[in-house]
Amino acid sequence: MKNLTLTPKVRNDFPILKRKINGYPLAFLDNSSTTQKPQSVIEAIVSFYENYNSNVSRGIYTLAEEATEIYEFGREAVSRFIGANDLGEVIFTGGTTDSINLVSSGWAKNKLKEGSQIIVTEMEHHSNIVPWQILAQSSGVELVYWRKNFEGRLDLEDLNKLINDSVELLTITAVSNVLGTINLIKKIIEVAHENSISVLVDAAQAIARIPINVTEWDCDFLAFSGHKAYGPNGIGVLYSKSERLEEMLPVKGGGGMINYVEKQKSKWAVGPQKFEAGTPAVAEVYGLTKALEYIELFGISQIQKHEQDLTSYVLKRFSEFEDLELYGPKDTLDRVGILSFNLGDLHAHDVAQVLDEYGIAVRAGHHCTQVLHDILGIVASVRISFGIYNQKFEIDNFINALKKTKE
Repeated sequence: MKNLTLTPKVRNDFPILKRKINGYPLAFLDNSSTTQKPQSVIEAIVSFYENYNSNVSRGIYTLAEEATEIYEFGREAVSRFIGANDLGEVIFTGGTTDSINLVSSGWAKNKLKEGSQIIVTEMEHHSNIVPWQILAQSSGVELVYWRKNFEGRLDLEDLNKLINDSVELLTITAVSNVLGTINLIKKIIEVAHENSISVLVDAAQAIARIPINVTEWDCDFLAFSGHKAYGPNGIGVLYSKSERLEEMLPVKGGGGMINYVEKQKSKWAVGPQKFEAGTPAVAEVYGLTKALEYIELFGISQIQKHEQDLTSYVLKRFSEFEDLELYGPKDTLDRVGILSFNLGDLHAHDVAQVLDEYGIAVRAGHHCTQVLHDILGIVASVRISFGIYNQKFEIDNFINALKKTKE
């Protein structure tokens, strides 16, 4: 494994970090939105189009066989990375949003009936709320919200109060994209399964930050995006237990997802292929494979420690501001390097705009969590989020620029 204390060498793996913005070195602190790509990922995508470009499972010529091998090796890499037991439980999608919509339209629409309840949490991203709202409006399913506590965490006692015979699905983020909270997913799933409730885990923010093992967690579904794990845009994964997979109906029809087509009916393909209609994003899968391999060079536990060190440091620096309000846990226990805040009466967008003048990229707005922001009593917040390449000197520059913003 590489040593993350050699951070400057890590930064050399990411070409975009050589850029200057407004004359300042780029400090990219918006990794919750998307991560930058290492050279190995960029080269993989270029290499695919230069050397292997072909459709998969369509031909017996060399290029087609090589492309198919790349695609299916990607499935194997994902399966290993998340601890799945069966390659057939890994479905390639367009991203986390696409994955959750697939579960909503392909599984829940078929399994849940009027009067059924879905538990969602107050800290969910819109991608894990809106698909369920659409389902509820068309089927009579009811959404029930699990409230966060004042520390920005979820209390299992509150979950037990929500559980009843009508609840059939719990859908929850592993890591909040605003509060930075790491939810106790394994324990939560145990409670849900004791009550015959299926569980979907949104791992978009967790996939490159904390260890994930779907077999140990025993989740029914897990969704994540490649672009938040140092991989390409436009590629994501839905993990589904085999028994849940058998209960799902295809949402998209077309080539690749069929076994046999007649004039009036068709017979579907088996396994994940049933849900991968059309020409797949083979180059993106190749890039995702290289991204996961890059993470494995360091080890997810070492990456998590790196983030914890940066988080502890920025929390210490935040104490220099009397009017800075931080949302979420105030320590590094059960949290990652995602921190949302407001500074006095300054609007979040104004803060972000001034920071950009110093080459510092942060996020400002509601971060696609308007439900959570309403509960917090704010319209918007500033968010910083760390990645594998961030360093303490960037935090120092960020804090100095924040002080100049107040001035």
